[in-house]
Amino acid sequence: MSGPDPMVVRRDCPVTLIPSGRPAILARGEQVQAVQQLGASLTVQVVGGPLARIDGGDFDAVGMEPPAETAPPSRVDGAFDPDAVLERLRGVYDPEIPVNVVDLGLVYRCQAVPLGGGRHRVEIDMSMTAPGCGMGDVLRDEARRVVLALPGVAEVDVQLVWDPPWDMTRLSDAARLELGLW
Repeated sequence: MSGPDPMVVRRDCPVTLIPSGRPAILARGEQVQAVQQLGASLTVQVVGGPLARIDGGDFDAVGMEPPAETAPPSRVDGAFDPDAVLERLRGVYDPEIPVNVVDLGLVYRCQAVPLGGGRHRVEIDMSMTAPGCGMGDVLRDEARRVVLALPGVAEVDVQLVWDPPWDMTRLSDAARLELGLW
């Protein structure tokens, strides 16, 4: 591998293997190189091994500070803000592609359903770039977690959908620029 010097894993660290989505443990003493840090996760290449995703709460295992909150701060009054839902989802990144799920065009539907008392259920349909992507459950769970943290959100339902199949026409202009597709 070329790039930055390898980091030594300081403690056993739970990770998600890429692209399978299987959970694994990086053992203390293993060496990894950072591939990308976006949102609240870090993608690393295990020296002589696979790619793995480290969640923000475990950055200390590779000697890094936990990431600062990537989403805008919650509104002080605690009122539900529908625009904040997509902003929070912009902090969820594909671990192999340096683009968030919104700009990748993976979010097909995002709808807030009032439940009464200022509370809402947010319903999200999202896809993956390929039907066999093992990271679907990981990204679905992260999307649910970041949206559930918003004021006024009582429930979040994230469904993985495959129709219509994702294709590159769904990429935003920002994603095309980031990926060098212009």
